[in-house]
Amino acid sequence: MSESTVLDKAHCWHPFTRQEQWCAPDHQPLMISRAEGVWIYDENGNKYLDGNSSIWTNIHGHCRPEISSAIAKQAAVLDHSSYLGLGHPLASRLSAKLVSFFPEKTLERVFFSDNGSTAVEVALKMSMQSRMQKGEGERVRFLAFDNAYHGDTLGAASLGGVNRFFSRFQQLGFETQFLSSMADLENVDTSDVTALVIEPLIQGVNEMRPWPKGMLKELREWTAGKGIHLILDEVMTGFGRTGKMFACQVEGVIPDFLCVAKGLTGGTVPLAATLTTNQVYEAFLGPAENAFYYGHSYTANPIGCAAALASLDIFEKDGTFETLPGKIAIIGQLLAELEEGRQSVLEIRQCGMVAGIQLRQGLGEAVIREMRSFGVITRNILDTIVFMPPLCISKEEIGFYVRALRAALSKVG
Repeated sequence: MSESTVLDKAHCWHPFTRQEQWCAPDHQPLMISRAEGVWIYDENGNKYLDGNSSIWTNIHGHCRPEISSAIAKQAAVLDHSSYLGLGHPLASRLSAKLVSFFPEKTLERVFFSDNGSTAVEVALKMSMQSRMQKGEGERVRFLAFDNAYHGDTLGAASLGGVNRFFSRFQQLGFETQFLSSMADLENVDTSDVTALVIEPLIQGVNEMRPWPKGMLKELREWTAGKGIHLILDEVMTGFGRTGKMFACQVEGVIPDFLCVAKGLTGGTVPLAATLTTNQVYEAFLGPAENAFYYGHSYTANPIGCAAALASLDIFEKDGTFETLPGKIAIIGQLLAELEEGRQSVLEIRQCGMVAGIQLRQGLGEAVIREMRSFGVITRNILDTIVFMPPLCISKEEIGFYVRALRAALSKVG
């Protein structure tokens, strides 16, 4: 057992992990020491395809020189400066870049934070406080969907519909009414609702389940008609995962709040952003008590902004969106072939570069463990195997993933 493993078991506490199993004497955890492109390497030199983009974060491949160079260059000039009462040029440029993906006079303001949970938390608090300051203080409730996941901070957790994660905490956060489908909107008293929150096009933690086509557009029309804010959680779906820069662009929808994180910096350093409209922003002008008193020490940190700008440049330099349709098609084709005649595969669910392979009950953990022996690392959500690779993955590497999954299924299922 390596020194790093010994120290890990003695002192570390991992997220979403059953620590008793992790620290068991016979468990040999993988200790990742380096990465390049779509490949990650353990400390013994073994090579694995990163099948879930290191928890849905990596976009252009690991250790992309343009991003690494931007981080190093920025760290040598300005490593950090507070964004509370100060600004810096990179945050200004990044804000302008993010709003440029949307039509003028729509999403015009950017509030930076640290991660997906805080990006959503910002939107929730902005929505509610803006109501209070516009004489609509009765609007205090939120709408969210069953099996949703919007983060782990207390406010975001109260909108989470996955009981195993959130049932202990829901009563402590915002008052939320959960919906199972569009039909449930008929039974909603909208008079005290401030916002509806949804992961557009596909739910992530709910075993990669796509929403019906056209639903997002219908939701936008419904919320607009009721004067309800639409908050889109694009923490997972943003930055090319669905084939567009943002999932909402697939159906031509512009929300009142857009929350991004994960892939914002290309999957390198923490940074998140909440985009919103001038109508919301203007509710916070005026006396001191109207200000939005929320923020973090590393809000809009210069190193994160440098990484994000470099990542966004790569989309244009590489022509990323021109390459995606072919990759999306080959993922669908190879996974469909995997499903044929195999009783252990119950369903394939795909939305752009995101796929969930639904297996027979009880196979999920065993299959991902076995996939490691065939050179692939990914995560399961219960019995759904996730395939969400970096966008730079080649067609040959997609084939490598599917062959590893097929081999693991042959051994386990």
